[in-house]
Amino acid sequence: MNSPKTFHVKSFGCQMNVYDGARMAELLEAEGMSAASDGGTADLVVLNTCHIREKAAEKVYSNIGRLKREDGTRPMIAVAGCVAQAEGAEIQRRARSVDIVVGPQAYHRLPALIGDAAAGRPALDTDMPIQSKFGALPARRRQGPSAFLTVQEGCDKFCTYCVVPYTRGAEISRPWSAIVDEARALVDMGAREITLLGQNVNAWTGEDDKGRMQGLDGLIRALDALPGLARIRYTTSHPNDMTEGLIRAHAEVEKLMPFLHLPVQSGSDRILKAMNRSHSAASYMAVIDRVRAARPNIALSGDFIVGFPGETDAEFEQTLEIVTAVNYAQAYSFKYSPRPGTPAAEMSEQIAPEVMDERLQRLQALLTRQTLSFNQTSVGGRTSVLLERKGKRPGQLIGKSPWLQSVHLETGAAIGDLIEVEIVSAGSNSLGGAHVMEQAA
Repeated sequence: MNSPKTFHVKSFGCQMNVYDGARMAELLEAEGMSAASDGGTADLVVLNTCHIREKAAEKVYSNIGRLKREDGTRPMIAVAGCVAQAEGAEIQRRARSVDIVVGPQAYHRLPALIGDAAAGRPALDTDMPIQSKFGALPARRRQGPSAFLTVQEGCDKFCTYCVVPYTRGAEISRPWSAIVDEARALVDMGAREITLLGQNVNAWTGEDDKGRMQGLDGLIRALDALPGLARIRYTTSHPNDMTEGLIRAHAEVEKLMPFLHLPVQSGSDRILKAMNRSHSAASYMAVIDRVRAARPNIALSGDFIVGFPGETDAEFEQTLEIVTAVNYAQAYSFKYSPRPGTPAAEMSEQIAPEVMDERLQRLQALLTRQTLSFNQTSVGGRTSVLLERKGKRPGQLIGKSPWLQSVHLETGAAIGDLIEVEIVSAGSNSLGGAHVMEQAA
């Protein structure tokens, strides 16, 4: 097989996969390869997979099958990410067209694996080395107005339904200097907003440039001092890692946006214990109260799993109760689906699919009403919007409000501008706006 000259990276799932996909693209470009617009023309296709959603592995094989071309040829195929980590060599046994399998902690070795595949040698790496991959990655090459920056990886929480500790490994915090340097480089390339990423991002700890131990709040305050950076966000957080310092940062750091994604998963203490979530409904609500006291205008987002093994009707009602009590601006909700190798997959009392369907519909209807209500409160007000990309209509641009709402508007401003906008309409998924032009003196 010839060495590829063009590539296409297709990422699935979370923001960390989006970040990893961008870093793989930069890595391949540093090797002299060029990005192709789609997998149909690329010499190499990297499927950067996610294992969180239901039937994740099956979807990977479906995507592999679509890469065969009408003339019978195919690109070199690399399967990366969490499905690669979980399935390992089984992927190549099941799909012989796959040339490379590389886990999320080893993708810095992708160029070497490409060389192995081109030479007909086995190309598999799912190791989790002590040496961080980040030091082996090239400098950032390009960036839009909004950037992701991974600061922490892995998870030590071992929720009984989750594969992340097995596919991403133990919690590891990147060094302070590496994060600050990468953030500075992103701003120099035009980023106005940086979202700090981690499986448990608020578990980040490290020594600052003066040798003092810092938590995520200290890192946020350091980034707050970067000239040219206008906005800071972070995701995803665990309730048990919401420190007082981090909560104070929401009150004191103007660049830290008034938005917090804080998953609870269930409103039932018994189910939370079965999930090994290490917090209760009451302790979660106490955190919410402290955050809202610090930043009254904060918007809250959450994650929910319905139909966890053994969940009763009454326990599902407790989830609806906590949703009502919090009143989320955004949220993600899913039916429980077993992941091989996780404790929950072996639990008895698996819930019938039709029961999960009915519960999910009720939960999502409530969450949709809350999101629409939150968006409608924006109508008639003014807010800043960071313009990120073109819309479907001529002259239309799309940006984000401080509360992570998508805002559509027609404007002569440019992508990357931070402008004042009057909100004129609201739906459950986005807002409509009008650019507020400065009045001449």
